[in-house]
Amino acid sequence: MIIVKSREEIELMRESALIVSKTLGMIASEIKEGVTTLHLDKLAEAFIRDHGAIPSFLGLYGFPNSLCMSPNTQVVHGIPNNTPLQSGDIISVDCGAFKNGFHGDHAYTFEVGEVAPETKKLLQITKESLYVGIREFKAGNRVEDVGNAIQKYTEAHGYGVVRELVGHGLGQKMHEEPEMPNYGKKGRGKLFVEGMVVAIEPMINLGTKNIKQHKDGWTITTADNKPSAHFEHDVALVEGKPELLSTFKYIYDALGIVSNEEDEFRKDPTLI
Repeated sequence: MIIVKSREEIELMRESALIVSKTLGMIASEIKEGVTTLHLDKLAEAFIRDHGAIPSFLGLYGFPNSLCMSPNTQVVHGIPNNTPLQSGDIISVDCGAFKNGFHGDHAYTFEVGEVAPETKKLLQITKESLYVGIREFKAGNRVEDVGNAIQKYTEAHGYGVVRELVGHGLGQKMHEEPEMPNYGKKGRGKLFVEGMVVAIEPMINLGTKNIKQHKDGWTITTADNKPSAHFEHDVALVEGKPELLSTFKYIYDALGIVSNEEDEFRKDPTLI
C-alpha cells in the first residue's frame, strides 16, 4: 500500500532529508586519499546525532554502520572498514537520517584524486539519469515510466542497469511501497498520486548489469569487476510535479562545484 503524505509530513521529511544532505556535504570535505571509510562513518554518525537525528541505517536489518560506503566495483551496501582510500577510487556514500518520525535517504558517488576518464563519464551519465528519471515522477505517470527513462538514457551509453536493486517509497519506514526500478516499460506499474514520496536511485555499471553478493550478506559488486555508480534523491509529488526534498548543494559547496541542475525541481530555493 502506498502511504500518501500530507504537506506537513512532507515538510518534516524535508528536514530529515536535509540532515542527510548536510551530512554528505560534511563527508565531501573529508573524502581524500589515505582516509578510511570507517573514520568517515564515525564522523557521519556524530554529525547526524548532533543535528537531533538518528542514523537510519545503523542496525537496519542488522546493518552494522551508519553509512553504506561502496568503492569502485561495489554497487551498494558496502560496509565501512579500515582500508584507506586511494587516488583514482570512486566511492558511493549512502546515508539515512531519522527525525520527527520520518526518514531521509540519499546518496552520492564521490571521486578520490584523479579518476580515469571512462569512470568519470560513468558518474556524469548516472547522475544525469537521476534527473531524467525524476522528470517522469509526475501526475498521470506510472512507476516504470521513471525506470524506462533511466534505462534508455544509460543503456544508450553502453552501461548496465542493475535489476536486483531498486529505489523505493520513503516515510516513517525506510522502505515503503512502491519499489522504483531503474528499468521498465512505459505505462506500467503503480500510478503516481499526489503526496507520494520516493527515493529514486540509479545504480549503473560501466560493464555488465549483472551483480554478485558477497558472503558478508551485504556487499554487492559488479560481476565483471568494473566500476559502478550510484546517485539518489528524495522526491515528493507536489501539485502534480516532482519536488526535491534532498539536495547536493552542500556537496557542491564543499567541492567548489557550481550547478543549477536542481532548480527545476525546487519551487522555493530558500528551502535549502
